[in-house]
Amino acid sequence: MRCLLSVVFLCGMFLTQLIGEEWQGPLPYKTMKTSASPRIRAPEFPEGMEWLNTDRPLRVADLRGKFVLLDFWTYCCINCMHVIPELKRLEKGYPTELVVIGVHSAKFSNERLTENIRQAILRYEIQHPVVNDKEMQIWQSYAVRSWPTLVLVDPEGYVIGAYSGEGNYEAIDRRLRESLAYFRSRGVVKEEPLNLSLEKGRLGPSPLSFPGKILADPVKDRLFISDSNHNRIVIATGEGKVIDVAGSGEIGRGDGPFNQASFFHPQGMALQGETLYVADTENHLIRRLDLQSRTVTTIAGTGRQGGFLSLGGLGTKAELSSPWDLSLVGDKLYIAMAGSHQVWVMDLANNLVQPFAGSGREGRVDGSLEGSAFAQPSGITTDGKRLFVADSETSSVREINLLTERVNTIVGLDLFEFGDVDGQGAMVRLQHPLGVVFHEGLLYVADTYNHKIKLVDPEKKTSRTLLGDGRPGYRDGKEGRFYEPGGLAFGGEGHSQIGGRLYVADTNNHAIRIMKSDGKVETLRLAGLKPTEARPAVGFLLPGAKEINLPPQALPTNSTVELVIDLHLPEGYHLSPLAPFLYGMDSGGSLALEGETTRLEGPGLPVRIPFKTLGEIKELPLKVSIAFYYCREDNQGVCLAESVVWRVPLRLEAQGETVLRLDYAVGRPF
Repeated sequence: MRCLLSVVFLCGMFLTQLIGEEWQGPLPYKTMKTSASPRIRAPEFPEGMEWLNTDRPLRVADLRGKFVLLDFWTYCCINCMHVIPELKRLEKGYPTELVVIGVHSAKFSNERLTENIRQAILRYEIQHPVVNDKEMQIWQSYAVRSWPTLVLVDPEGYVIGAYSGEGNYEAIDRRLRESLAYFRSRGVVKEEPLNLSLEKGRLGPSPLSFPGKILADPVKDRLFISDSNHNRIVIATGEGKVIDVAGSGEIGRGDGPFNQASFFHPQGMALQGETLYVADTENHLIRRLDLQSRTVTTIAGTGRQGGFLSLGGLGTKAELSSPWDLSLVGDKLYIAMAGSHQVWVMDLANNLVQPFAGSGREGRVDGSLEGSAFAQPSGITTDGKRLFVADSETSSVREINLLTERVNTIVGLDLFEFGDVDGQGAMVRLQHPLGVVFHEGLLYVADTYNHKIKLVDPEKKTSRTLLGDGRPGYRDGKEGRFYEPGGLAFGGEGHSQIGGRLYVADTNNHAIRIMKSDGKVETLRLAGLKPTEARPAVGFLLPGAKEINLPPQALPTNSTVELVIDLHLPEGYHLSPLAPFLYGMDSGGSLALEGETTRLEGPGLPVRIPFKTLGEIKELPLKVSIAFYYCREDNQGVCLAESVVWRVPLRLEAQGETVLRLDYAVGRPF
C-alpha cells in the first residue's frame, strides 16, 4: 500500500509545522534549531498499551539520549514490508544510538489482535519493540495520514524528521549522521544498547515455518510447499513423504545445487513438466528449479526492488517488486506482482518480463489492461482463458480475460470495504485474501484474515464459506479451524463434489492441512522433514512469563529435597523431545542443586529436580524459573515456548516436607 493516500505525504497540524522549510531535505540540526519553526516535542505513548519484543512498556521520556525512529505500519501492507530491510540497515548502522519502535496501527480488524501482530513480527523477523496502537491513538497524536510513515525523534525528545512511503533510507541515514555529531558534541547521546526480550525466543523446533503457498501435481503425486521462513521449497508426495528439499535454509539468492542454493521467503510456484518456477518474494526474483538435475537458476530480476512504474526488461535485467504468486498459460508465466500493484507476464520463449495488467495505482479499477488498478495482488490462478486474482488489499477476487483483455471484479468492493459476508458480487465481503485456485469451474479462496476457505462461482459471482468458523486456531475434523491460511492447491483422486483433495498452506499454524472427500480437515504428516534447531531461552524468562505467588512452605534444613514440577499441557500437546527444559532456582545461597546442570533434555512429566537445603533454621524467599517448549502431538506444527516463575516463601526447620510441588496449567495456544 502507498497505503492510504499515495500522493499525500503528511497533512495535519502537528507534522505540517515540521515540514515547512525544514522539509527541503535533511538539514544539519544546528540549522534546524535556528529555524523560525518551533521545536516540536514528541507526544508521549499512552499508558495501558500492549507491547511486543520487549518485557516492559516503553516511554518516550525513558528513551532520552537515543534517537528514536517510529515506524507507523500495518502488517498487511506491502510497502510496510519493503521498509523493514531499510529499518534493519539503520539498526545495524546505529546499534547503540538508535531505537526503532514499530507503531502498529491496523487497517484490518484482524490486525488489531496482539497475538496476530506477534505472528507478523515472527514472520517478518522484526527485532525491535512494537506497540499495538489498535485504537490509533499514537497515529492521531502524531497526525499520521498514511502507511508507512516514519518519524525521527532526537535524543532530547523533539521531532526532527518525518518521512512517508518507502525508499527513505538515505534521507534518514543522512539526517542521523548530521544530527549525531551535534548531539555527541553536547554529550547527551547514551550509547549503551537497549536490552530487549524478543518474541522469537518463544519459537521451538518446527518442520515448517510460515508456509506461504502450495502447489499440487496430481499426475506424479507431488506437492511443492513454499516453506517460506525456512527459505526453501519442500517436495513431498500427496501423503506427506518428503522427496526432496531445495534450498539450504539460509537467506540468500545463490544459484546452484538444491542443497547449496538459497532463497528469501519464497511464495508462489508454477509447474511445467520437470521445471518448477518460484516467486522468490523478498529477493524480488523469479527462480527456475530443474527437478531432474536438482539445480536452481535465476531467470528474472536483479535482486533489487523495482521502483514505481518499472517497465521490466529481459530476464535478469528487469527489476521486480515482491512477486507473490505465479500462474502458467502456455509459455506465458503470469506474476502477481504485489509490490507494484500489477500483474506482470514473462514470455518464457524470449525471457521478456513486463507489466501486463494494472496501471500501478493502488485501487480497484476495472476496464482495460492498462487502465485497470489492483491493490497488492497476492494470489493468481487460471482456467486457460482467464486469470483470477486474489487482490488482497481490496479484499476482492478479480478476473482478467485473456481474450478480451479486460479486467472485471467477481466479488468484493474496494480498499476499505472488508468483512466476512457471503453473497453475490459487490455485496460480498472478504478480508485480505492471499490465495486462490481454480478447479472444475469454481474458485477456492484463502480468505486469510477471516481464517476461512471460501468457494467462489466466477459465473454467478457468488461466494460462500466452505471451511472455517472465522476464529483463528488449529482444529481438525468436520469443524476445521485455520490461522491466516495463505495458499491452496488441488490434488489426489477426484469425486463428485470437490474433484480431489484440497490442500491448504495454513501459514500461522506452520502446517499443511487437507480437506478430504468427506469434508473433514486433517493435518498432513510430513515424513522425513527434520525440524529446525530449537532456540534456547535466554536467561529463562521469555516475554510474558507467568508469575505465581504461593503460600509459605516448610522444608527440613540440611536435607535433600525433591522439587517436582508438574505441567498440565493442553489436550493434544506434549513436551518437545528435541528442545531443552531450562530451569533456575534462586534463594540467596541457601539451596544447592544435585549436580551442576540447569538444562534437561527431553524430560518426562512431572519433572523431578533434587536439591539440598543448607544452613541454620531461618526464613528465605525462593524463586523457581522455568522455560519449556511444547508441541502438538502430530509434530507437524511449530513448537511454542513458555516461561513460568514461582515465588515461594520458605522456612527451613528441623523437620518439614521433603517434596516441594509446583503445578502449572498451560492454556491452549488459541
